Amino acid sequence: MDLVVFEENKPYVLEAFCEGDFDYIEAASEVVETDFFRFIQARRMLEELAQSYPTPRQKHDVPLWLYVAANLSMRLHGVHAFHGFPMLVRSGGMLNAFGAEAGRKVRHPDTGDVTVICEGTNNKNHYQRQTPCDQDYLRKLARDTDAQRLMQWFNMDVAKLMRRRRAIDKEGLCIGDASYLFVPDNPDYEGSVRLLFDEHNHPVSKKEFKEMTKVQQEKCQWRRCYKMVSLLHTNRKLEYFLVLAVVVISGKDHECPVLYQLVDQLVETLGKGVIKRLVLDRGFLDGERIARCKQQLGIDVLIPVRRNMDIYEDAMALFSEQDVQWHSYTPPAPPAPKPPRPKPKSVRKRERKRQSTLRQKKDKEPAPPSEKVLVKSEVAAISGFNSWSSCSVPLTVVAGRDSFADGHQDTFLLLDTGTVTDPAAPRNDYRLRVSIEERHRQWKCFCDLTYFTSRAFSLVVNQVVFILLAFNLLQYFLLKQGRKKLTNKPPPYIRQQLLPSASHVVVYYKNYYGLFGQAELMAIGLQLPQEPRLKIARKCERIHREFTSLLISPRPP
Repeated sequence: MDLVVFEENKPYVLEAFCEGDFDYIEAASEVVETDFFRFIQARRMLEELAQSYPTPRQKHDVPLWLYVAANLSMRLHGVHAFHGFPMLVRSGGMLNAFGAEAGRKVRHPDTGDVTVICEGTNNKNHYQRQTPCDQDYLRKLARDTDAQRLMQWFNMDVAKLMRRRRAIDKEGLCIGDASYLFVPDNPDYEGSVRLLFDEHNHPVSKKEFKEMTKVQQEKCQWRRCYKMVSLLHTNRKLEYFLVLAVVVISGKDHECPVLYQLVDQLVETLGKGVIKRLVLDRGFLDGERIARCKQQLGIDVLIPVRRNMDIYEDAMALFSEQDVQWHSYTPPAPPAPKPPRPKPKSVRKRERKRQSTLRQKKDKEPAPPSEKVLVKSEVAAISGFNSWSSCSVPLTVVAGRDSFADGHQDTFLLLDTGTVTDPAAPRNDYRLRVSIEERHRQWKCFCDLTYFTSRAFSLVVNQVVFILLAFNLLQYFLLKQGRKKLTNKPPPYIRQQLLPSASHVVVYYKNYYGLFGQAELMAIGLQLPQEPRLKIARKCERIHREFTSLLISPRPP
């Protein structure tokens, strides 16, 4: 792969610079995006992704690593239309990571506009390039890549990459779920369907629609959609999140068989013993597949029970017996925040006054109804259930019972194929399931996961896959950099970290570079002897003349 790597070595570059030797010099704004690309490049992750990418081309005028890097840069900045790539190159930090060979920012001698000069990767350019690769190249390659092969690449090669980098921890906890991806009501969206949804965006069948009141029916609406089924890996502390598998299907297809196919594929790819715990919603109840996960794949499944199942009635009858031991349940407390820094006296005074006002307002509010006041929570577990005929493995039923002030109780049941010693543990594990719903909300609301600028199914899948790939790599980057606090934040908050954080003058010499402050480099240059100082001046004049000659035939708008 034609990839030029630059390593930071400021002492070596400084020693050569003091002798008047350097290859290139430029001003750059240091951004976290630059650190991100240097991070994945130094660990050869970008190279591995490019080598396994399912390209439809026999010949590449532009190296695949550049295509993958450009696509990732777009998703990191929330730019999903390929015509926005030139703007992204000017404002992002991708060029800084790949050195002067990828591109340089210069000022036009006539107009004074700051532009980007890129040599390109072939000799077919009749005009000076302003981007490392053309936006049409990105769009056409993404459109021509087969959607099924692209999803298989993410589910297999990317998952292997995360496994080799030890991003999957020993707990082996995965959460599976499905979510609808809504698109404009245009039948040209390939593979999309039009379904009826209620006010909470839940699909409504004809039978359910007839049983609704007139007010409920008026709130329903027809929407065009796809469906995304995914497997999310995390740990019990929710310190990071990785999407290990994803597939985009028609909105009318059922997600249950699709998810278990993803589980089979993931175990075949990563090996047995990597995924140990699978937390699912009741939409994935399937006795045969749950038994197969336990017996053949070595995965313990945790899933709630429907009320119309026989095992629910049998379990409720046993839990009503007097000899069942119920344990008090308290949800795990969130980690304690760090103590705040000392505040000025005037700020503390205003805060006391504000808290006093809030307490007065709260005292005037009416008390909540007794049916909503939780008095206590309890859990219990009974093992050895075999009353679910389609599931050939014994099950443990965990019951959660919440008692309220008016005397009524709410009870729900969870099925667990694993050995349960503490009935509170499965309930704590099931509480983690909301984390995948939160990821879906973040991707849809902040990553434009449902704002598709193309109606081609291959480009829809390309946007989904590279958004999730950028999410995975950014999670891994933040985790390895010791910035766990950012992993749970929404993308706009993380994207703020991509803004310029420092200004440097970058000096390149023999595939090494050094970062200098402007005043620092000027002081070094002025203190040099006359011979190296004149040598540096002549080289700077030559670089300036090269810039001017490159801008003689710019690409017309």
